[in-house]
Amino acid sequence: MTDPLCPLCGRPLGTINIDRHHLIPKSLKGKEQFPIHKICHRKIHATFSEKELLRSYHTWGALQADADIGSFIGWVANKPPEFYTRTFTSNKKKQR
Repeated sequence: MTDPLCPLCGRPLGTINIDRHHLIPKSLKGKEQFPIHKICHRKIHATFSEKELLRSYHTWGALQADADIGSFIGWVANKPPEFYTRTFTSNKKKQR
């Protein structure tokens, strides 16, 4: 049996530093949750507002197609599954 993969970065999930992500934000009535690396989850919420997630980024493909998220995925690609470091809010989100 193979390890489940993170739906954002594609790395094995492992067993620590795992969060659950709602593609449609819970605050906006989203129910379905997906296991995801904590660092990947933090990156999503550091990059997009809840309304942006609802309007434009409610699929894994849409998230992965974003330039900031794509750069992050490239950076985190060779890190071990349990890797975690602080995630900073993107300048793009701060300027809104």
